[in-house]
Amino acid sequence: MRLMVLSIALTILSPILRAAYGDSIDSVMKAVYDVISGPVGTRDWARFKSLFADGARLIPVRTTPQGTAPAPMTPDEYATRAAANFEKNAFYESEVARRTETFGNIAHAFSTYESRRAPGEKPFARGINSFQLVKLGDTWKVMTIFWDSERPGNPIPEKYLSADK
Repeated sequence: MRLMVLSIALTILSPILRAAYGDSIDSVMKAVYDVISGPVGTRDWARFKSLFADGARLIPVRTTPQGTAPAPMTPDEYATRAAANFEKNAFYESEVARRTETFGNIAHAFSTYESRRAPGEKPFARGINSFQLVKLGDTWKVMTIFWDSERPGNPIPEKYLSADK
């Protein structure tokens, strides 16, 4: 009897579990924000890495005395760098707007975000994550996340504060 109940439960939950791992652009992007957000402590880095295609990159734009510079890293390198910060600081990043374009097996999403130390607090940072995604079979994976932060002289344009999300 228990085996039958477990089997039925897995059948019912299977589509829900799969959705968390990329059966749509929305589900994979929500999963990225979900896995990096949380209280002080360890994140589920195995789940994080599973959201990315082979060869994926995360590329923040850093400000330097000479201007700006991209700082590419692999998902593993990001996990190593971010883990040290997340072990000391809570971090909650949420999407506030999105604009998505798709063609065939590729997609691009401009995802406006806000970062907080606790849910409901005033954001300490905002910016735009530029996601490039690829459909592999019936699963969407992240190929690149390229982002820049809002700062003096670089405000988020109004058109990216509300969108097709």
